[in-house]
Order: sequence, then C-alpha cells, then structure tokens
Amino acid sequence: MVTTEIAEKIQRLEEKYAAMGQNLSSYLDGLLYADYLTYWDYIQLDVLLNLQHPRTPIPDERIFIIYHQITELYLKLSLQAVEQISFAPVLSAETFITQLKRINNYFRSLINSFEIMVDGMDKEQFLQFRMALLPASGFQSGQFRMLEICSTRLNNLVYESMRPDVAHLDLKGVLDHIYWRSGATELASGKKTLTLRQFELKYMDAFLALATRYEHCNIQACYLRLSPEDQAVVAPLLKEYDLNINVRWPLMHYKSAVRYLHKRPEDIAATGGTNWQQFLPPKNKRIVFFPELWTEDELANWGKLAMSE
Repeated sequence: MVTTEIAEKIQRLEEKYAAMGQNLSSYLDGLLYADYLTYWDYIQLDVLLNLQHPRTPIPDERIFIIYHQITELYLKLSLQAVEQISFAPVLSAETFITQLKRINNYFRSLINSFEIMVDGMDKEQFLQFRMALLPASGFQSGQFRMLEICSTRLNNLVYESMRPDVAHLDLKGVLDHIYWRSGATELASGKKTLTLRQFELKYMDAFLALATRYEHCNIQACYLRLSPEDQAVVAPLLKEYDLNINVRWPLMHYKSAVRYLHKRPEDIAATGGTNWQQFLPPKNKRIVFFPELWTEDELANWGKLAMSE
C-alpha cells in the first residue's frame, strides 16, 4: 500500500529527476538490481589497508607509515572544519564553536596518541629504517602548512625579527619569508636541503593560491569580524587551537626527535637533514596565530612552560 507520505516522496523524486532530464523509473530499476552496500566497500577498507608500502622489511616501519597516514586524515578533517568557518553563509559564534571544538578534538587525539611515535617503536629499528626514507620527512606535510595559512594573517607566519621587512610585500613576497623555509637547512652550510627543495617545488604554487583565497577570510580575520560579545565566547577555543597547533603538536615532535635522534656526544641529523634542535621547540619559533588573545608576558614566554612540563 502506497501511503500519502510515500506518494509525496515519489512525486518529489519525479520532479528532481525531471529537472535533470531523467526518468525516475530508470533509477528505480537501478535500485531493484543494485547490491546492498557493505561497510568495507563504503569506506574502501581493502584499499585503505593496502596503502602501506614499507621501504624495508623492518616491522616497525609499518607503525611509522600508518601513524603518519592517520595524521594526514586528521589534518584533512581540520581543513574541512576551517573551510566551514571561513566560508559560512552567515558568520556566527555558533559556527566557530562547532568547528573549533572539532579541530581541537582532532588535535587532542593526535597529541595524546603521539606516544605511538615517542615510545611506540623500537629505537634501533627506527634508526635502521629511517635511512631508507631519505630525503622524505614529516616536514613535508603540505596539509599542515595549509592549516597554518588558513588560520592567520600570513605575516604572523614570519619570524618576528623579519616582519618589518615583509610588511610592504605582497603575499608571494611574504611566503618567500615564511618561517619554515629556514627549518630545512643544512646544519653545516645553511643551504636548502633536498627535502625543502622538493617541498617547495610541489607546493609553493598551491600555497600561494590558498593564501590568496584565505587572505581576508582566514580564522583570525573571521574572528576579528565577530561582535565583542561573540569574540569573548570564541576566544578560549581559539587559544586552545593556538596552543594545540603551535605549542603542543610541535613539542610532541621535538620529544620524539630527542628520543630517536639524540645520541651523545652528537645529535643525529633528522631524516630530511633539518636543523630540528632549533626548528622544533615552540619557544624558539614563537609562531602565534592570534597574538591579540595573549598577554605580553604569555607571548614573551611562548612555549616555555610547555617545554618544562
């Protein structure tokens, strides 16, 4: 028996497909013959579980690969949440709260799970398989750099001492001075590593396009357009966002680097040849997305408290 509710839905479906020049009956035939959807097909489980291709037979390399793949998926979710804020039809505190809570949850999961990288692999195994990964490096995570670009005014991603020099430059000029471009230099010569040269070749055009798209609608810009009342509600979540991405997350990488790459009396160079001892500690970089939310004392001691925890 066709109820009134079902009849109404059939009518709406007929109108939907007629607007596309299609016949509803053909689509109903397709439904009759289509197989039922399964969990493993829906999430492409077989593909997912076959995306790990270690370069060595060393078992713990698979841990290293899977964890980085998980990280990139969380970064993709974070970028999606940022877009929901930046391009919301109506900018509101509710939109900020919903999406910032999501991003903070994603990073909380990443930060809390990073023990998998700090203590979850055998040190000797890591030091063996890492040599087969050269010059690849986690430094080359394009999505993390995209998240930075979408979060704040581009000048905030330049080291403080250099900001007066880029104040008059266009976005491309500012990108040429973005802080991480000095984070993959050779320890001895200061020249760009192959890691950095590869990264720039792949992503710099995309970064410039992204910076252009988000120039006036990055998270900081959107926050500053809110009413003072809404800003007061959103600010605590933004401060957590700032700390998660610019202090807690790089600090976990620093702890991992110390765990695996520190060997007295000398440090082992990081996989990409980066000067990680200077680049990773938050107190050295002092990159802050929302400086207007922090006191002068907090900015002066950026990351130092976390480094002592």
